[in-house]
Amino acid sequence: MTEFQKYIQRYLDLIPSANWLDELKNSGEKTLKTYTNLSEEQSNFAYAAGKWTLKELLQHLIDAERIFIYRALRFSRNDQTELSGWDEELYAKEYFLDEVSLKNLMEEFDFLRRSNMLFFSNLNNEFFSREGVANGNEISVETLGKLIVGHNIHHLNIIKERYLIHLR
Repeated sequence: MTEFQKYIQRYLDLIPSANWLDELKNSGEKTLKTYTNLSEEQSNFAYAAGKWTLKELLQHLIDAERIFIYRALRFSRNDQTELSGWDEELYAKEYFLDEVSLKNLMEEFDFLRRSNMLFFSNLNNEFFSREGVANGNEISVETLGKLIVGHNIHHLNIIKERYLIHLR
């Protein structure tokens, strides 16, 4: 197993069932439920200096999902162009979320997730098995879908373990 495979396996291991398409829906609903219970003030909370706020974390989920789905789209269409990586910390420096409401971020996440669920539901096994190279690593369309789920669950766990305990 390559270092990349080990890295993503930690996310894939978090998916609670074999039906990752159902888990895509479930993790999206859990994310929205978690954020629905937060006030605008609470969404600006970070559990330690230098850590993302809850709003920044939600924006990170949105950015990551957009990047993963873009890769999945390209590879599902047999586009063999190698795609570059991305630096989540550099993206986070450009968030400027003071002018964006939590409600708007939640709506953006919800629309994005529903759109991506439709995208994946319209693919068949041939499309899911197609692969491409992103950030120097070969990855399949199906694995990208599962990565969206596992990455989301990873951050839900962090929210529960490191954020919500301070907001009760």
